[in-house]
Amino acid sequence: MARVLDDLVTIPGTRITLGADALVGLVPGVGDAATTAMASIILFDAVRARVPLPVLARMVANCGLDALLGQLPLVGDLADIGFRSNRKNLRLLDRALTDPRRAEASSVAYLVSAVVMVLVAVAVMVAATLFALWWVARMLGLL
Repeated sequence: MARVLDDLVTIPGTRITLGADALVGLVPGVGDAATTAMASIILFDAVRARVPLPVLARMVANCGLDALLGQLPLVGDLADIGFRSNRKNLRLLDRALTDPRRAEASSVAYLVSAVVMVLVAVAVMVAATLFALWWVARMLGLL
């Protein structure tokens, strides 16, 4: 998923890659919402693997920052190319899974905390998308 979202194709003659996040994100509001939903799959994998909460919090912050930057016209599209939140989250997940010293979290409190963090992140992303759509509609005189 991270490869599809961040590194799907390489621009000929360069080392710059584009993924679905940058390409679909060109569609105002809806594109970023769709790619954010796809990016949340990595978060759910992290929750299922019971990565430590600090790692999960960094992953959620990466997704949230990517979603917020994506709401800014043109700047958000450039941020999708430069920030690569999905690649960062995959590296965080890989490190958490391969680090033998990682904490084993098996309590109900861990699961509740993880689910709440993911739900809050998704709610913030949805709110940002709805605000962007409202703003665009208002600027076009539809509201």
